[in-house]
Amino acid sequence: MEQLTPTPPAVAEGAPPRPMRGRVSKFVIPEVIFGVGTLAEVGGAVRRVGGQRPLLVSDPGVLAAGWVERAMPYLADVRVECCLWHDLTPNPKDVEVGEAFASYVASGCDALLAIGGGSCIDLAKAVAILSGNGGRILDYEGIDRATSPIPPMVMVPTTGGSGSDVSQFCVVTDTKRHFKATIGGRALIPEISLTDPELLTTMSAELTAYTGIDALSHAIESAVSEACDFLSKGLAIAAIRGIVEHLPVAVEDPLDLGAREGMARASLQAGMAFTNALLGATHAIAHQIGGALDLPHGLLNAILLPHVMRFNAGTHAERYVDVAGALGIATDGLDAATAAERAVDRVEEFSRALGIPSGLHEIGVDPAEFDTFARNALRDAYIATNPRGVSEDDVRRICLAAY
Repeated sequence: MEQLTPTPPAVAEGAPPRPMRGRVSKFVIPEVIFGVGTLAEVGGAVRRVGGQRPLLVSDPGVLAAGWVERAMPYLADVRVECCLWHDLTPNPKDVEVGEAFASYVASGCDALLAIGGGSCIDLAKAVAILSGNGGRILDYEGIDRATSPIPPMVMVPTTGGSGSDVSQFCVVTDTKRHFKATIGGRALIPEISLTDPELLTTMSAELTAYTGIDALSHAIESAVSEACDFLSKGLAIAAIRGIVEHLPVAVEDPLDLGAREGMARASLQAGMAFTNALLGATHAIAHQIGGALDLPHGLLNAILLPHVMRFNAGTHAERYVDVAGALGIATDGLDAATAAERAVDRVEEFSRALGIPSGLHEIGVDPAEFDTFARNALRDAYIATNPRGVSEDDVRRICLAAY
């Protein structure tokens, strides 16, 4: 049989040459419902994705705040019957995922609904993985390891920081190896993200600060990531500006709905940025410390972020110029290195003003564990898109600088 070799179409004489194919951008997000009072849409959202009996994942704090109770009539109005699971601790554990999945199966559930912070949302994603793929959740550590279809998911965040409601990642603590496993893939992007800023008003000032700096770390790390494109960059820079404007007010006055709406918007923007541009060494290291010591993720990001920024600026200072501008620094006439250093200083000042501890020593981290953190951080999915290559020794030096 004669083999035919395709030939490119001819270019007319005198015509300009065809442009070479450049970098291709892909951008994925769920359907987004945003605005004060949109909790009333939750029943319709679950119905629209085909859910009739979802597993509703929440936690004791959210239940005590009354948001699950507030949502129930909206679910009942469209004949959605929920099975509530709330035996969750901060930083979702592999054993908790197993327990929640057992409840999902025993109750005959057909969808996932999370009303809560990042831990609730991540656990709901993990249950969805198991319901479609079986096995143990840690079997899916890495990217695109879950290949079978999973149930539909609707996420209702109650904190202004995690971004998990729009992301293609979930993080689960391995209780035997004492570190956080990052699981990612397009299938983990929820069908619907529903953000009602009013739900943020019951967060404490401390939690508001931690989750807000978590959102800031998402925005800054995605803005300088190796995978950042024009879509993610615009969202990341807008998120930084919003956080600088609204987070101090939200910490000072938790009931200021304007500030809460601003933070909810910034968290959403940062989440959409990082799920596409990914993150960097701040998160890769924070995951390991948090997995070992069960410390708040946002708190660890807040402490580590300036030191990772300073490390990255040693070779990629130009990437922090726009970040510096978004942080409120006048960058006209500044060289890239100076702009980057002022951005680092601004982040440190911002965190201190919010009452964030200045170092890892203040929250009980033992330097003897830095070697373990360094080894594990290099396995984290987010290390790959850090703008500067990272070695174990680099991680140790960053931890020491942050101590």
